[in-house]
Amino acid sequence: MRSIALAIVAALGLVACSVSVPGSQQQSSSQGSPIVVGVPLSFSGSLKDESGLARQGYDLWLDWVNGHEGGISVGGVKHPVKIVYDNDQSKPEVSAKLAANMISQKGAKFLLGPYGAANTASVAAVADRQRAPMISANGSASSIFDKGYRYVFGVQTPAAQNLQAVIDMAQTLKPAPTTMAVLSADDAFSVEVAKGVTDYAAGKNIKTVFNQKYASGSTNLSQPLTAARDKNPDILINSGHLAEATAISKQAKDLRLNAKMFVYTVGPAMPPFVSTLGNDANFVVTGSQWTAQAQYTPAYYLTVPQYVSAYRKKFRTSNEPNYQTADATAAGLALEKAIENAGSLDPDKVRQALMSLDLMTFYGRIKFNTQGWNPYKPMLVEQIQNTRRVTVFPTEMAAKAPMWPTPTWSSRDGIPASPNVKLPATGSPAEPRAGTGGV
Repeated sequence: MRSIALAIVAALGLVACSVSVPGSQQQSSSQGSPIVVGVPLSFSGSLKDESGLARQGYDLWLDWVNGHEGGISVGGVKHPVKIVYDNDQSKPEVSAKLAANMISQKGAKFLLGPYGAANTASVAAVADRQRAPMISANGSASSIFDKGYRYVFGVQTPAAQNLQAVIDMAQTLKPAPTTMAVLSADDAFSVEVAKGVTDYAAGKNIKTVFNQKYASGSTNLSQPLTAARDKNPDILINSGHLAEATAISKQAKDLRLNAKMFVYTVGPAMPPFVSTLGNDANFVVTGSQWTAQAQYTPAYYLTVPQYVSAYRKKFRTSNEPNYQTADATAAGLALEKAIENAGSLDPDKVRQALMSLDLMTFYGRIKFNTQGWNPYKPMLVEQIQNTRRVTVFPTEMAAKAPMWPTPTWSSRDGIPASPNVKLPATGSPAEPRAGTGGV
């Protein structure tokens, strides 16, 4: 009897093995081939610090899409994402070559953008020519999007709007500022930001009393700063990058340029700005694509507090993520959702899905106009208070009120009111560009 029972059990086991359990076939084939995404990024050169922040954002997205989501779902099949990074050395021509190689040799069907307007513009040309959808995370200059490209999209608010929220905030201050001086590096992004803010301010009763470009990367800016100081502006704006913002802050102190508001792009959002300047970084204002105090209600992905927590855990830090990091994560989310909506890995179908994408995330709204820009997400304003960045505008997003006006250098630091006549000759001097002198 025992032998008969064992035979019956064995036979039932064979039957069970031969019968498909509902869903078992789908489960066994649910893991598809990797989706290769190319990312030329600067691991050396002048953009390496900013690019390092962008890579953090891409890596956070990779953790989400592969770890939490198990890959991107396409027709019921989960495809893991593989990011291919390569060093573009902060050079646009290298970035373009790397992007082409990623598509032709490394199997990338999609691209996520490098850091900076010039590098992004060079990669955009490759992406459009190769019909590989690209999401720009940290390139918002109109020169990228006004060429009629069909495969290039950008999650950031356009460059021309970068500092307009600062002007809106200035209008709420008592007494409201009426004059400003503008310095700008001569790269595409900085020029567009400077023009955008001067044009916008003109309609808000703020007069530009000085406006000058300088060679990008200049760190000895005493000549234009002296000329700007002599105009006694209420607001000093510099449209440039970290090295220039840090140098300008130091030299403004040396020259006793006592503007009521100091506004710099890019630099103040990066940790070295405060670590280098210490208390002298206080009161500085910057426009920001995103802040850790943003109060968006996402329909997809993490909330803002959850994103901050994930960042701190992954990178073992108490710091908050910078907007460059959030930009990159948002670009990854846009690509992920477009592939899911397309239900296909065909680049043309994904491009169509990107054109119709409308997604609310921790980063704000991601929606592209016909040129591929995202004008639907507002800029925020941050100010450094007690050596920490805090959101100060718009009011509904603000963690604190703006500190206004900025005290004079002598009252802040107890230094003589007269400027130092001897300035450190750091970096190359900024030669005025033709037709861009003081007005």
